[in-house]
Amino acid sequence: MKIWVDADACPNAIKEILFRAAERTGTPLTLVANHEIRVKPSRLISFLRVETGFDVADNEIVARLQPGDLVITADIPLAAEVIECQGRALSPRGELYTSDNIRARLTMRDLMESLRSSGVDTGGQAALSQADRKAFADHLDRLLARNA
Repeated sequence: MKIWVDADACPNAIKEILFRAAERTGTPLTLVANHEIRVKPSRLISFLRVETGFDVADNEIVARLQPGDLVITADIPLAAEVIECQGRALSPRGELYTSDNIRARLTMRDLMESLRSSGVDTGGQAALSQADRKAFADHLDRLLARNA
């Protein structure tokens, strides 16, 4: 298994958790973004810079993804593509996207986008909390333990 990170919007606290987990478990980790990102020096951790543009990083991740790989993303459409490619997708808040829940997440995303485009203030997501970081780390540890 390899871990891919949709790194353009991934919180730094989540990246640090990923860096430690990659080192601890020997799991290759690649961050994909369209701007420079600080990456911990390691033989297991790499950075792939892509061109700027809509879904360029997402498309690169999907093109390189192998069945069983894990993708860290808050992007619901990317998570749906990952699941279609037999990968696993985990949000930075610790939610595992699955074939059972991805359609409902896509529907809710589309509804919220429609409301925002019609002028409704939907408020947006709360800042990443300590509970979110713990949920992410716990779920990541379970996924990596299953893969060991």
